[in-house]
Amino acid sequence: MTSEELRLNIEKALDEIRPFLQSDGGDIALLSIEDNDTLVKVQLQGACVGCSVNQMTLKSGVEMTIKKYAPQIEQVLNVQA
Repeated sequence: MTSEELRLNIEKALDEIRPFLQSDGGDIALLSIEDNDTLVKVQLQGACVGCSVNQMTLKSGVEMTIKKYAPQIEQVLNVQA
């Protein structure tokens, strides 16, 4: 899989998750793909920033969905501005 294909697959995963985040007043943005395409950095936005369950959302929702579209991804990190 090329880097461009990987990025498109990750964007597809985020598009699948985005409606759930937006329904709670939040959103998510892809920041980067690093470490030989095994690490994805995202930024939770809006209401997700201060949400007490955002780490659970990140691991069980975001990371799991990204891995479904891009199995080589090993870790998803939330990077706050």
